[in-house]
Amino acid sequence: MRVPRGALGMRAPVTQSVDVAERDVPPQFEVILADYLRHLRAQRNLAEHTVRAYRTDLVDLFCHLDRLGVESLAKVDLRALRSWLAKQHTLGHARSTLQRRAAAARVFFAWAHETGHATTDPAANLRSPKSIRVLPPTLEQATAASMLDEAIATARETGGPVAARDVALLELLYSTGIRVSELCGLNVDDLDRQRSVVRVLGKGSKERTVPVGVPAVRAVEAWLAKARPQLITGESGPAMFLGERGKRIDPRVVRRIVHRSLRLTEGAPDLGPHGLRHAMATHLLEGGADLRSVQEMLGHASLATTQIYTHVTNERLRAAFEQAHPRA
Repeated sequence: MRVPRGALGMRAPVTQSVDVAERDVPPQFEVILADYLRHLRAQRNLAEHTVRAYRTDLVDLFCHLDRLGVESLAKVDLRALRSWLAKQHTLGHARSTLQRRAAAARVFFAWAHETGHATTDPAANLRSPKSIRVLPPTLEQATAASMLDEAIATARETGGPVAARDVALLELLYSTGIRVSELCGLNVDDLDRQRSVVRVLGKGSKERTVPVGVPAVRAVEAWLAKARPQLITGESGPAMFLGERGKRIDPRVVRRIVHRSLRLTEGAPDLGPHGLRHAMATHLLEGGADLRSVQEMLGHASLATTQIYTHVTNERLRAAFEQAHPRA
């Protein structure tokens, strides 16, 4: 029976809400920032960690404006915004950071102008350096298999519920490429054993259905049938994966599990759960999957985000060519 998404069956939030009027906000900008963050949550339905990221960037901007003596949004001009980005550059921030912060300023001031909080939009012409796309590190297929084999061997040796859980979540992360927050938010009935798919609640509360490989289905079934009952407490609820105290597993615990598993695997880079997501996408494309299907499985809103993995596979093909071809 499916657990409803009402008060009792809804997925537990992975992140905590934040106080939008903390002391580090210059007082002249507290009210407008609070209004904007409410807009992001209520109107745009953004995830809490995304809201926090917007808040962090805007607080940094407001503190800079405060140091310049700016007393209100009406006093903000393009020169002040450019000086803020220039300051970030002198502090050594990456181009990607400058690009993100400029985008946060543009979105904020567009909203402020549209809603009447500002008479003009000083950020309309704000530009930032183009970020250099860095190919994400990933695992070779053989290395991923070795990591999972090692985890399975450890589970067989110890026979404990925690080891069985670790195998299940590692298999599921690599098989589906879901985000760590999505994994932690899974409920028991989100796995459809008959169809070999898992229902995932992604960014922006968007649901998608992701195929699950046979080894991952078997590992999760074993965890649910034999190991999970040993950790259940009154606080477990419908959570698929539990911590050692019986509560829904925390993302930090999952990251530690992945890092530890990769440290024990010879030749594996030090990656977190997102590294397994990269590996899944890369290996799918190397195996002939089309880009649109990979986009759907990863839950990317834009195909451009998924295209980074084509660069990864092209680089790997080029490296193999240069290593093996006599006239490369």
